[in-house]
Amino acid sequence: MSKLPELFDQNKQWAEEIKKRQPDFFEDSAKGQSPNYLWIGCADSRVPPTQLTKLSPGDLFVHRNIANVISHSDINSQSVLQYAVSVLKVNHVVICGHYGCGGVQAAYEDQNLGLIDNWLADIKDVYRKHKNEIEKSPSEEEKLKRFCELNVLAQVQNTCHSPFVQQAWAEGQELSVHGLIYDLKTGLLNDLDISATSAEEAADLQS
Repeated sequence: MSKLPELFDQNKQWAEEIKKRQPDFFEDSAKGQSPNYLWIGCADSRVPPTQLTKLSPGDLFVHRNIANVISHSDINSQSVLQYAVSVLKVNHVVICGHYGCGGVQAAYEDQNLGLIDNWLADIKDVYRKHKNEIEKSPSEEEKLKRFCELNVLAQVQNTCHSPFVQQAWAEGQELSVHGLIYDLKTGLLNDLDISATSAEEAADLQS
């Protein structure tokens, strides 16, 4: 039977380090969660949300998938969104893409990868919608970077038009939706200046 000794060893070290700094951390954490943020990001192993934001366990409610897609037909992401907005009452929903995203690149190159092609269909729609703008970029790298940014915009729009977000705004709940992108080459988050705090602002987002 295969074992994972390195993971258990590192977990033990991590828990001991936290307990040294905050002796009651795990006891308090077990009582419940009240995160201020829902983070919707890519499943890429190089983009760990808690580490890159320097937040602690309990600060971020996280959903990750290939290319940070929020699809109205995906019950997984919609369930996470509903729970975060309607139950946890987060104040911020962050859609975070990243440059060098393999899912976006696969959609751009129109690769045939099997089952994942169904998932990438929504991203291919983003390309078709913005093809002229993307193709104006001076290099393949810049085209892919712009495509990654436009994919974030599309997912912010999808999030804003979720019935759970729309209901929260209609009821006066304080809720903001933001679009960010992470640069693997610098380790920095970049604000794409894509955000909405109301249904009216969401309707005005660049299409």
